[in-house]
Amino acid sequence: MHDNGKLHVHLHTHTHGSEEAHAHGTAHRHVHSGAEKKAVINRLSKAIGHMEAVKRMVERDEDCSEVLIQLAAVRSAINNTGKVVLKNHIDHCIVEAVEENDQEAIRKLNQAIDKFIK
Repeated sequence: MHDNGKLHVHLHTHTHGSEEAHAHGTAHRHVHSGAEKKAVINRLSKAIGHMEAVKRMVERDEDCSEVLIQLAAVRSAINNTGKVVLKNHIDHCIVEAVEENDQEAIRKLNQAIDKFIK
């Protein structure tokens, strides 16, 4: 909001201890802890490596049943990574969105859930 031509900036302290400043009324970007980000990146790297191994299995004409089992494992790893991202988003971003009555953030979360859970 503007007051005498000035933009109000708010500082929020999240329950996990990090602080974030943003101008009231503007979209804000949440920065998650380095440990959370690293955990998600590590999960994605493992899933990518697993997928590359499945690709090599297909290239070597390995047993289709084994390929399917490994594809199921990759799918599970991706789904579990999505759950971690969703939980982090709810814990950090959505808590603040509810506090600020940010209906757009809540709407976007609902859309993402609909796409993720099919």
